[in-house]
Amino acid sequence: MDSTIFFNPVLVSIILLCILCLCKVNVLLSIMISAIAAGICAKMNLTEIMNTFISGMGNNSETALSYVLLGAFAAAMTQTGLADILAKKISKLINNNSFLLFFILTIIAMMSQNLIPVHIAFIPILIPPLLNIMNVLKIDRRAVACCLTFGLKMPYIVIPAGFGLIFQGLIADNMVQNGMNIAISEVWKYTIILGLGMFIALLIAVFISYRKPRIYNDVELLNVEEDENTKLTKQHYITLFAAFATLIVQLLTKSLPLGALVGLGIIFGTGTIKHHKMDNLIDEGVGLMGYIAFVMLVAAGFAAVLKSTGGIETFVNSVMSIIPANKLIASALMLLTGLFITIGIGTSFGTIPILAVIFVPVCISLNFNPAQTVAVLAAAAALGDAGSPASDTTLGPTAGLNADGQHSHIWDTCIPTFLHYNLALILFALISVLVF
Repeated sequence: MDSTIFFNPVLVSIILLCILCLCKVNVLLSIMISAIAAGICAKMNLTEIMNTFISGMGNNSETALSYVLLGAFAAAMTQTGLADILAKKISKLINNNSFLLFFILTIIAMMSQNLIPVHIAFIPILIPPLLNIMNVLKIDRRAVACCLTFGLKMPYIVIPAGFGLIFQGLIADNMVQNGMNIAISEVWKYTIILGLGMFIALLIAVFISYRKPRIYNDVELLNVEEDENTKLTKQHYITLFAAFATLIVQLLTKSLPLGALVGLGIIFGTGTIKHHKMDNLIDEGVGLMGYIAFVMLVAAGFAAVLKSTGGIETFVNSVMSIIPANKLIASALMLLTGLFITIGIGTSFGTIPILAVIFVPVCISLNFNPAQTVAVLAAAAALGDAGSPASDTTLGPTAGLNADGQHSHIWDTCIPTFLHYNLALILFALISVLVF
C-alpha cells in the first residue's frame, strides 16, 4: 500500500475530528477545523476550501429543514400537553421497572423511523420529563442512549418501510448499477443478520455494560408525577391525527418537510394552538432542533470538502489494492473503509453510492454472492453512524439526555454506541460472509 495513504486528506481529517471531539472541542467547530485540515492536505487554498464547504452545506438543506419543522411539531405536542401526558403514562406504566422503560423507549425510537417518521424530533420532547424518574431509578443514561440509538438505526437496516425502504432501495439500486442484480424486496432478508447483531449488542449494553446504578444530581425539570391528569382531550386527538397525516403525506410525496408542514397546518388550522402562538412555536422548534440541523448542514459541508479533495476515492482504492483473494479478510478491509468514510461524512445513506462503485466490482471478482454483498455493503455504509459525533443518530439522544447538563455527547453517547453497535455490525457482517 502506498505510504501516502497516511497523509490522505480523509484519514487525516477524520482522525483530527475524533481527537478534537475527545478533547471536548465543540462538535460544530471540530467539523469545520477538520474540513480545513482536509483541504490543506489536498493543497487547496483557504478560499476554495470555504467556498466548497459553504456550497456543500446545501446538500443537507432538506434534512435541516425537516428537523426544524419536526422540532416545531414536537413543540406543538408540548403546547397541547400531549408529550407530558405520554411521559406521565410511561412513568406510571413502568412502575419502577427500569428494563420496561428501556423497552418502551426502544419501541418508540423504532416507530419514529417506520411508523410515524418524526425521526429524532421526539427525543428532546419526551426524554427530559423522564429524567427525574431515571434519576430515582439510578439508571445509567448510557444504557438509554444505546436503546435510543438502536431504535434509530436498526429499523432502516432491517425493516423495508419508512427510512428503511430508502436505505435498502439505495443498496439495491447501486448494486444493480455496478453489475450485480438484486431486488429491493430481497435486501432485508440479508440485512436481518446485522439487526440480530445489533439486538445482541443492545442486550449487552442494558444487562451487562451499563446495568450498575449511576447517581445524577437532582436538577429542576418537569416532574411527571406532579399532575396526575392523563386524560386525552380533543386537542390531543387532533394532534395525534396531525401526526398520522404527517406520516401519510411523507409516504405519498417522499417529502418529510412537506409532511411536517401539513401536520402543523392541521394543528393551526383547527385552532388546536392559537395563531398568535405560531411565532413562539416555531422559535421553540428552532431551539429544540436548530443546533442539530445546523450540525447536519456543517457535516454536509465537510463531506463536500472531503469529496472535492479526491481523498475518498484515493483512500478506497488504496485499501482495495491490497485486498487478498480471501473473502473474510477482504470483507474486514471493506468494513473498516466504510467505517472511516461514514464517520467522516456523517450519513449512512450518502455513503452507499461512494462505496458501491468500488465494493461491488471487488465482490464480483471475489465471487461474492448477492447475499454476502448486501450484508457487507449495508454494514460498511451503516458503520460509523452510531458513534459519529456529527450523526443525528448520536446528536438526537444527547439532545434529550443532556437536558440537565449531566450527559456528555462524546463520552456518554458516541463512545458507548460506537463500541457496542459498530463492533457488532463488523462481527455479524463477517459471519454473514461465512454463512450465506
